[in-house]
Amino acid sequence: MKRDVRLAVLLLTVVYLSVSAATAWQMWSARERSLAEIDTQNLNLAQTLNTYTEGVITQSAMLLLGIVERLEEEGTGPQHMQRLQRLIDQQEHLLTQLNGIVIYGATGDWLMSSAGRLPAQANSTDRAFFAHHRDSASREPFIGPAIRSRSTGDWVITISQRFEDKDRRFGGVVVVSLGIKSFLELFGKIDVGDQGAIGLSTTGGQMLVRYPYREQDLGRDFSKSANFQRVYSGAVSGTASFKSGIDGTQRLYAFRKSDRYPVVTTVAVGKEEALSGWRHQALLTAAVVGALLLGIAVIGWRLLLDIRRRTRAEASLVAAREDLMRVNQKLEALAAQDQLTGLANRRCFDETLNMECRRASRQGTPLSLLLIDIDYFKGFNDTYGHVAGDACLQAVSKCLVQYAKRPGDLVARYGGEELAIILPGTDLQGARIVAEVVRERIEALAIAHSGSSWGCVTVSVGAATMAGPYAQGCERQLIEAADGGLYRAKASGRNRVQA
Repeated sequence: MKRDVRLAVLLLTVVYLSVSAATAWQMWSARERSLAEIDTQNLNLAQTLNTYTEGVITQSAMLLLGIVERLEEEGTGPQHMQRLQRLIDQQEHLLTQLNGIVIYGATGDWLMSSAGRLPAQANSTDRAFFAHHRDSASREPFIGPAIRSRSTGDWVITISQRFEDKDRRFGGVVVVSLGIKSFLELFGKIDVGDQGAIGLSTTGGQMLVRYPYREQDLGRDFSKSANFQRVYSGAVSGTASFKSGIDGTQRLYAFRKSDRYPVVTTVAVGKEEALSGWRHQALLTAAVVGALLLGIAVIGWRLLLDIRRRTRAEASLVAAREDLMRVNQKLEALAAQDQLTGLANRRCFDETLNMECRRASRQGTPLSLLLIDIDYFKGFNDTYGHVAGDACLQAVSKCLVQYAKRPGDLVARYGGEELAIILPGTDLQGARIVAEVVRERIEALAIAHSGSSWGCVTVSVGAATMAGPYAQGCERQLIEAADGGLYRAKASGRNRVQA
């Protein structure tokens, strides 16, 4: 009947785990598919907006090229400026994003503005685009940070190009400013949800345009942020999920760097918002599967109750048997232990030595044995009493255990005041080292012994090693060899090690 209970529980567990795992896998797969679709949509949208941005910048660059060519051919005289003004007025409507065109001289003074009247004593040497072209001989267009136009007062992105005078020296800068408002109007027509965002920034990590619009975000430098360095710094395009450093919203991002210009277009949607459809479906699925599992649980529970009623008696018998086994294990452990010292007793010693002799012969490894005798122990008992003698034996035993730490080592009480250490895998030299350490440490205990010539409790140690094929009775030979070493140690003055 116990087997029936186990089978029923196993069946219910398998059903539960199978249904739960299949449901979890299906829900997780649906989530991954949703995220993959969102990433694909965002990446396609980022590519489209990148193409749009490239087109706007290219138109601006072409307009700059024409103006620069005229300035370098005709100069910056008043008549030429008037002619350029008329030409710009005719072309201005071709670029709907255009906010204005300004021409600056070599000293930063305004030479012409498409807005008409020049501001009094206007100078733009403090602008980033002017400093760039003044200090660099590059003729490539420069995309500057978002700034507020001094002619219109609007926030703009500047596309600028250097022109030179007839002596090939720096002649000034032509700037086409693109209204950020026009970009925001386009971005605002794209549905990225309430938590979504669309951004245009430089590859160096400076924000140019961001929707939804917040004036404090314009010109923000996020090049040092962990998100920028991890995601945007190396790849041309890609997707990522992280928490925004601007407003702390977790979003799914897709970005595309321009192949022609140092700008990056980013499209992001709120992760929670994007997964709301999947979450609704997942909750519905979980509710249906949960109801199914609940029904299975009720039926299974009634089945188990019926089986358990028939197995209570058997369970009681099994419990009693297990208690008996635990008691037997405790008795077995006590039978192998010396009650005074807590070490292995003589019976355990004999069995272990026999087993280790066979193992050493089979594996071809050395086996060493140390026999340790407390010097003048009878005199110690006579002088200090048997209670002190027992305490002395316990202290020595504790010291021996500290220096026989390997799993195969065994410290045993051989008999009376004689102790033994079995050292598997240890040659004679190693055994002598262990024996000498043990001797020194026991002497260092400084247990007073007036009947000893040393003034404290000491031990004599006999060491022996077996190496070679196993032969009947080799454990006895090993004991006799160690005992011979112990005899020689005592005969030569005690408190020493002999092999």
